[in-house]
Amino acid sequence: MHITFMLHNAYGIGGTIRTTFTLAGTLAQQHDVEIVSVFRHLDRPTLGAPDGVRMTHLVDTRKDSADYAGDDPDHARPATVFPRGDHRHRQYSRLTDTRIAGYLKSLEADVIVGTRPGLNVQIARQTRRGPVRVGQEHLTLDSHNALLRREIGYRYGLLDAVTTVSEADARAYRNGLALPGLRIEAIPNSVPEPLLPVSDTTAKWVVAAGRLTETKRFDLLIRAFGQVVEVRPDWRLRIYGSGDASGNEKGALRALIDELGLYNHVFLMGPANPIEAEWVKGSVAAVTSRLESFGMSLVEAMRSGLPVVSTDCPHGPREIISDGVDGRLVPVGDTGAVVAALLQLIEDDALRAAMGRAARDSSARFDPAPVAARHEALFTELAAGHGGGPSRGALGEGLLRARGTAGSRTYGLRHRISGAVRRRRAA
Repeated sequence: MHITFMLHNAYGIGGTIRTTFTLAGTLAQQHDVEIVSVFRHLDRPTLGAPDGVRMTHLVDTRKDSADYAGDDPDHARPATVFPRGDHRHRQYSRLTDTRIAGYLKSLEADVIVGTRPGLNVQIARQTRRGPVRVGQEHLTLDSHNALLRREIGYRYGLLDAVTTVSEADARAYRNGLALPGLRIEAIPNSVPEPLLPVSDTTAKWVVAAGRLTETKRFDLLIRAFGQVVEVRPDWRLRIYGSGDASGNEKGALRALIDELGLYNHVFLMGPANPIEAEWVKGSVAAVTSRLESFGMSLVEAMRSGLPVVSTDCPHGPREIISDGVDGRLVPVGDTGAVVAALLQLIEDDALRAAMGRAARDSSARFDPAPVAARHEALFTELAAGHGGGPSRGALGEGLLRARGTAGSRTYGLRHRISGAVRRRRAA
């Protein structure tokens, strides 16, 4: 099967890029996979190109490129196809409209997958007849502005399927869009098993990671940790992540640390790539967001053997953490509850170690092999519905075998999925 993923900019850093690279690389073990990046601003992808995946781009903004000079008059004209409600709209133009349209009209792939609403709309409108059209939602329907939600409701009916990263958001799509014929499936992001030894939960460090934005509520975490330090001054907190272009949130967080006198206990570490080397240095992970579309940092921490204290925010944490088993869920915005949950794990070494082991075990379901198998089964079924034969829709059992132990754990499920697809074809 020939599968193409379309990204805004595959050469940057972000959760959508990381999870797309992981999925594409896993699928490439058995399929012909390509990533097309609308923009390219660097010679090499910051996160490293996934093995076996072809990388192409449509607009080259590197300094020595023809596109960098902006000589084409369409470069300065606003995009008319890429929807205005997508917050990346200002980066798009008539030039990107033209190049994306040209690419999609000549596309030879069996499946084309968009990775943000604006690109999903263009795929719905401009892909030639034949390829399966899949739109991925890496945020949430509710997080989009009214203008974009209207465009989604109007255009997504031209897609074959939409995938969300949580069941909660899949329900929001089913209930919020008047598109009864649209296939909507919840498939979580995947996180590879760490290459480093997992945490032994003995280090006196709490670790948090994410973009320094208001949504992540690192201010609440810092205030909570100030109360933790009053009881356990031997523990410290590291926060990894970069701020937005303004730097306002980072400055506000640094000022709060100084105001509370926590400069010897709370550290803003900046971005880290790869982040797994930092998780394993800690013993507890913390997430205090008011909203998470999925919760990549939760899974990353759990795969590294850390129990997680997380707010029970929409949409992902409740689908990842089993409260009291592999972590703790606390009410959104409740500083006292965060303090109590952190101290519970800090004060009880045996409980912390047991929850860390449970976190590692339960997070194995987010391994790339079973997650890729779910995408693969969906693509196969949709391709069969388009009239494709076995050459387009055959599932590769070797994919899971190539993944080693993780593949072996999911082989039975994978085999049942494959058999179900074959029976539907025969019906």
